[in-house]
Amino acid sequence: MTATDPVANLSTLIRCPSVTPAEGGALAALQSMLSPLGFAVDRVMATEDGTPDIENLYARLGTDGPHLMFAGHTDVVPVGDEAAWTHGPFSADIADGQMYGRGAVDMKGGIACFAAAVARHIEKHGPPQGSISFLITGDEEGPAINGTVKLLEWAAAKGEHWDACLVGEPTNPDQLGDMIKIGRRGSLSGTITVHGVQGHAAYPHLADSPVRGILALTQALMDPPFDGGTDNFQPSNLEVTTIDVANKAVNVIPARASASFNIRFNDSWDADSLKAEIVARLDHAAAESPLRPGRPPVRYDIVWSERPSHVFLTRNNALIASLSGAVEAVTGREPKLSTTGGTSDARFIKDHCPVVEFGLVGQTMHMVDERVAVADLETLTQIYETFISRWFGHAAD
Repeated sequence: MTATDPVANLSTLIRCPSVTPAEGGALAALQSMLSPLGFAVDRVMATEDGTPDIENLYARLGTDGPHLMFAGHTDVVPVGDEAAWTHGPFSADIADGQMYGRGAVDMKGGIACFAAAVARHIEKHGPPQGSISFLITGDEEGPAINGTVKLLEWAAAKGEHWDACLVGEPTNPDQLGDMIKIGRRGSLSGTITVHGVQGHAAYPHLADSPVRGILALTQALMDPPFDGGTDNFQPSNLEVTTIDVANKAVNVIPARASASFNIRFNDSWDADSLKAEIVARLDHAAAESPLRPGRPPVRYDIVWSERPSHVFLTRNNALIASLSGAVEAVTGREPKLSTTGGTSDARFIKDHCPVVEFGLVGQTMHMVDERVAVADLETLTQIYETFISRWFGHAAD
């Protein structure tokens, strides 16, 4: 098969039911696209106790520098209510100019287009004056433990190093050419537990309600704001995502109450300074808001999530200019350079080389009837092909 057609590439990938953590045939399909182009392909299995085994793929064309990496994932989220889909979630049906299927935009579409772009570049110009690699995980939509992190470690241990990376996540909010991601906010999560004294609701003097405490502590986390934003990032924002007392009896004061939170933070903070600020707020609120007048301060503990995501900003002009110029050359639109949105595997890649993100329009990702405009697949392929030529030109300067 030829890999120059992004529509055919994506159709093949969508038909692989690679719901995380299953490989579902998607990596094998990608290997069949890349091997005929001259890529050396490794399929790497990563394991860790208590997590699913994950198969990943690393493919490289060329042995010299400069070295451009394309990164992404073939695993997809579950389909949800399959009966609610207009077209089968793994059918790759095309209707009214749209291809339907789970992963169409997040992010098998980006992989299909980059494979097509590389194939076209080789067809027109021969192999690039340097190296191109694909670093593809099956664990981005899962715990992200046995995926990109371990694949990067495996490749680096073999002596691989990269000069730049493009992640093909769907970055455009409305139309192709809207947005390039040049960084991401950090992400930190934790769970607070307030300890009270269980008792009868009719005899509150014999009990201490932890609900009063959890409300005071969560309020202290949400107000005042952590900052007003920076030149490159939005204001840091904390959301309380759960409050739970595990109490089914309306006449019982519970013994404990817990709340989980997540904060997306900008470059005013790092994980350690943010943790210190959060603990200071909690300690102050605990001392100022006893569960009952005259009672001791609120007793609480906090458990942090194991791995915070760290804020980063890419400042590599050759990489950003090559991609921005390619987008504008193909679409006529000057893309916004943004750090908005959630996290991606770029947070791991940043420790190895400069990284940016650009892919399809993300309006239907994770939804029932996830779909992509067929015309956008051709446009994105042209952008990627132009980017490849421009980046290798800049990198050789």
